[in-house]
Amino acid sequence: MASSLAAIYGSEQDKVNCSFYLKIGACRHGDRCSRKHIKPTFSQTLVVQNMFQNPLHTDPSNSGSLTPEDLQSYFDSFYEDVFCELVKYGHLLEMHVCDNVGDHLIGNVYARFEWEDEAGKATLFAELSPVTDFREACCRQNDMGECNRGGFCNFMHIQAPSAPLLKQLQAQQRVERRLNPDPMAAEREKEMAMFSAGGEFGNGSSGRRDDRDRDRDRDRRRGGDRDGDRRRDGRDRDRDRRY
Repeated sequence: MASSLAAIYGSEQDKVNCSFYLKIGACRHGDRCSRKHIKPTFSQTLVVQNMFQNPLHTDPSNSGSLTPEDLQSYFDSFYEDVFCELVKYGHLLEMHVCDNVGDHLIGNVYARFEWEDEAGKATLFAELSPVTDFREACCRQNDMGECNRGGFCNFMHIQAPSAPLLKQLQAQQRVERRLNPDPMAAEREKEMAMFSAGGEFGNGSSGRRDDRDRDRDRDRRRGGDRDGDRRRDGRDRDRDRRY
């Protein structure tokens, strides 16, 4: 019984918990949703809602005066400012900004840290989010230029920073972490070593090997072909229309 409940948790068959909230960290129904939105007490990911103000969304008349280069420059400045602020709290693994226009996603900024306590320190003006896999949260049809819902899609449409800017910010973070090591790093490594040593007969290498096996299995599951992604995306969208 317990295993069957765990298998359907957060899926289309789960009639109690909102799968959209668990997958995307947002739901168009908000507090009126008929299913539960379980807000995490610990998470590597945080979200700042409605933070980015796209000039084309705030004032449609800008579409005639702003070039694509102007819009990219405006977004890059925003992305750099937020990225540089968030890295003060810890190792920032990824940061995404939604370009949707639905009220529950417009301008949302999602940031995933390496450790939960790092995200916890950065929640002064944000809240923790259940999102752990942005590949599942993003609209795959939009990534392929095929989404016919546009900004009103209920999956994330991510606006990307310029590749050179992202590369520069990531390099600066690596340098900063080398020059100013995290004082909690040694304690975390010790805890992870103790956890890994908890394998059969206290064999730490066995624990690490199990971790690698799990990582390979996860990568294999994620490595499905494009047709599989489209079928899964279609099921999600069918469920969205019914919900």
